[in-house]
Amino acid sequence: MRNTPGVGGPQRDLLCTGMSGFLFWCLPWFAFAVGWAVSPGWRTVLWIASLGAMGILCLVNASRCGRVHCRFTGPFFILGAVASLGYGLRLLPLGPSGWNWICAVTVIGGIALTCIPELILGRYEKTGDG
Repeated sequence: MRNTPGVGGPQRDLLCTGMSGFLFWCLPWFAFAVGWAVSPGWRTVLWIASLGAMGILCLVNASRCGRVHCRFTGPFFILGAVASLGYGLRLLPLGPSGWNWICAVTVIGGIALTCIPELILGRYEKTGDG
């Protein structure tokens, strides 16, 4: 059997299998939220780690089960991790409200990219196998 994206659907979806949804999505979002309450140095570390982990896990999930929104949120969260790194190292000039911008774009964009693609395209990618 060929490893085609979309084969497996909900059975291979990391969001729908036991504790993985909690471990892979809730904990990183919790770490992201905790990052707001700590120093900018720790915020940089927590946001890079949480957004990077969610981005990579989304891409893995998209290839495992064909989850539509993961194809959008994976690169988006990785970009958020890169923005957090750049701003945390003072390489990305977002001004004094940079953390606010990164947080707002991440939360609003994450929600939008999770909901809108699946409303339009469905939950799982359709395979060309019939």
